[in-house]
Amino acid sequence: MMSIGTVISTQEGPSVSGFSFVINDDGPLAKQGQFVTLKTPEGIMVARICNIFKSNRYFQRAESVREYEKSGKKMSEIFPVERWEYLIGEAKPLAVFSDSLIQRPCFPPSPGDTVEIADGEMLSRFIGLDQEKGMDIGKINFHDTPVKLNLTKLLQKHLAILSISGGGKSYLTSVIIEELLDRKPEEGQIATVIIDTHGEYIGFAEDEKYRNKVSIITGEDFKIGVPRLSVSLISHFVPDLTHVQERELRRIFKNAREAFKGRAYDLNDIIRMIAEDEKVKSSTKDILITLLSHLRGTGFFGVSDNPSLDTLAKQGHVTIIDVSDITSLRKRQMLVSYLGRKLFDARTEDRIPPFVFIVEEAHNFAPEGVKREAALSKGIIEKIAREGRKFNSSLCLISQRPIQLSTTALSQCNSHIILRVTNPYDLDHIGRSSEGLTRDVLNTISSLRVGEALIVGEAVNYPIFVKVRERKSKKSERGIPLEEDAVRYHKNKEKKNQDARSFM
Repeated sequence: MMSIGTVISTQEGPSVSGFSFVINDDGPLAKQGQFVTLKTPEGIMVARICNIFKSNRYFQRAESVREYEKSGKKMSEIFPVERWEYLIGEAKPLAVFSDSLIQRPCFPPSPGDTVEIADGEMLSRFIGLDQEKGMDIGKINFHDTPVKLNLTKLLQKHLAILSISGGGKSYLTSVIIEELLDRKPEEGQIATVIIDTHGEYIGFAEDEKYRNKVSIITGEDFKIGVPRLSVSLISHFVPDLTHVQERELRRIFKNAREAFKGRAYDLNDIIRMIAEDEKVKSSTKDILITLLSHLRGTGFFGVSDNPSLDTLAKQGHVTIIDVSDITSLRKRQMLVSYLGRKLFDARTEDRIPPFVFIVEEAHNFAPEGVKREAALSKGIIEKIAREGRKFNSSLCLISQRPIQLSTTALSQCNSHIILRVTNPYDLDHIGRSSEGLTRDVLNTISSLRVGEALIVGEAVNYPIFVKVRERKSKKSERGIPLEEDAVRYHKNKEKKNQDARSFM
């Protein structure tokens, strides 16, 4: 361990809630957010530097400085001010190691105690990292300690990744996906399903290291098999169905299963059977045909599911549902609602392995304060959030507007990874929904640089700032810089004009 300072006596301490220390001139450079240790009668105390400021006795009295400066000379020309300038660190005690136990500090350090930079092994134990089988996210800021998070602690009770647009959410998620794909069977592999709203993860399928472990389903290819379609799901998609209409639909679907006897059929066949059924009243018949025609127009309904359950959820495999070709939010919500139900129901029956369901732009799929018909996927997301951990059905909700995300879903995410957030309403919401965040930590979130993140909650024993590691996988080519996209468009337009002139 390296000494960086000495505890001093102030009017406020040292106390069990905080202490100050003078920073050595010739030691390692101390930084805000760094973890330090010192010996106390209870054991080894771990603390976090929450502030650093400079002091100089020659500049403590404003009226004296003003009078000397009025003489036309600087203070540095009259007094040895440089010799009296020093740094003072303020630290918050976090825990004490005693006999291999970690406990809350109950006794303050003493003035004169040596403050040292926390060593990596002790820091790993204190934070609760899994350096053997954990997921490598990066390194602790200002420390050379790898952040390897335990899979169960990170995902079993759900994860939320929160940041402004461009803050690095997708990059961090790609790092997590790499770690899931790189896990060996003996380390515990889970299935991963991603709702990719902007095509940001399709690069995995083009990367030779991962392409054999990745499947991509576009919104155009996604299908709900009509032979397995339930009337309850139809009533979920069409909330205005009456009891009479539901009753008639159940009878028609039962007749279809008997008539086709295992043969494939689709919504066109169901609509035809309704039109030919003499038992259905004319008014009911017209409404049912209209409603089913609207569902048919989504293009989601076919003779069988795509992807099938076996393709959707495989251990050590990632299925990317690329919905960037779907512009309708309602259609996107229908897709997420169906897949969420399909995954959760199959997992409760142990027909698929443990999984994590990653939902990009989660505030669009589980919005707070909207009516049921405008949030078709909200119910299943909240259900997995509430009940999923009992079945190892995990959620990862990614959002740039946490204040617009379902409070129920967000509150059930026991681990948060927070990148840069600047909106004061979102910051306030994060502060109320994330346990263990002190005011100085919360204030730092708005100044985080791209690639820096705060991890808080079940995954760690104490909030830590992390420098996210470099990703190993290929990036998607869709996210190109603005200038390059403008140049590309200009060149394509010029080429079209030249071709048109040549043709003429």
